[in-house]
Amino acid sequence: MSRVYNFSAGPAVLPEEVLKEAAEEMLDYQGSGMSVMEMSHRSKVYDNIIKTAEQDLRDLMQIPDNYKVMFLQGGASQQFAMIPMNLMKNKVADYIVTGQWAKKAWQEASRYGKANKIASSEDKTFSYIPDCSDLPISEDADYVYICENNTIYGTKYKELPNTKGKTLVADVSSCFLSEPVDVSKYGVIYGGVQKNIGPAGVVIVIMREDLITEDVLPGTPTMLKYKTHADADSLYNTPPAYGIYICGKVFQWLKKMGGLEAMKKRNEEKAAILYDYLDSSSLFKGTVVPKDRSLMNVPFVTGDADMDAKFVKEAEAAGFVNLKGHRTVGGMRASIYNAMPKEGVEKLVEFMKKFEEENA
Repeated sequence: MSRVYNFSAGPAVLPEEVLKEAAEEMLDYQGSGMSVMEMSHRSKVYDNIIKTAEQDLRDLMQIPDNYKVMFLQGGASQQFAMIPMNLMKNKVADYIVTGQWAKKAWQEASRYGKANKIASSEDKTFSYIPDCSDLPISEDADYVYICENNTIYGTKYKELPNTKGKTLVADVSSCFLSEPVDVSKYGVIYGGVQKNIGPAGVVIVIMREDLITEDVLPGTPTMLKYKTHADADSLYNTPPAYGIYICGKVFQWLKKMGGLEAMKKRNEEKAAILYDYLDSSSLFKGTVVPKDRSLMNVPFVTGDADMDAKFVKEAEAAGFVNLKGHRTVGGMRASIYNAMPKEGVEKLVEFMKKFEEENA
């Protein structure tokens, strides 16, 4: 069976050479006589795996020394609660709601204090990013929260909001490592890895050290304190060991590909192939305001639910899988993460053109 072109939003496509390497090491990791899946997280061999992974991530993102990197569990959704539990000192935070995940994070934060929705694009089904140059930032806000790339709706902040000096917290789950980023502009960058980096089960949190304190909301469980994990170098309890090992391999693959500058160029080329076609097609159209388009997630529709269903079905038969859009948008969505080869996007567009001719 040959591999399909997998356009899933997550868990998503991984680099083929990473999977091959992992397969080769499955039964015996570097002469240890066992799989990484079986080894103690306290062993010297594993310690080297997790430390190398962290260093490679630091190199790729040029993470400043005063930021901690933590490999955690519970996905991005657990961060929706961890962030207010640890950072809401004044019990006030400002949220910019540009999609379902930012909305869920805002709702979760409302359980712990006053979560202000200071801007939203819900009025137009989250198809754009609101102007964030002069927002009503609260005087006593502990942080300003964004979801930087919206997986479901296919939007991306091209400019970070003006937080007027407040700490910026960003969920970057679906644009993680897709382009260079100035980490120093954020207090916290975090994301689930199952979209652009590795297998489901790991969430990476990059946090400025001054934000990691014992001063958390009363009743915060030990496992939900950042300090617990930061002090123990992500080894307070058994981490998602195998997932971290795969992430480490992806970091090395990214370095080999030329780092984040090279990935950005590659991702822009891939996205342009698909967006240019959508802009010229009379059958398919993109759903996002062009200036706010994501390089990673591309939603599109025909305007006819039956036609959409027919397209998804025929695409799957032709080896293009997971193209069905999220139920809140309908239509289709192609997620074209780092590991999606350019050829996959070119072949998809060829197929779309053929479908358009047959169904004009």
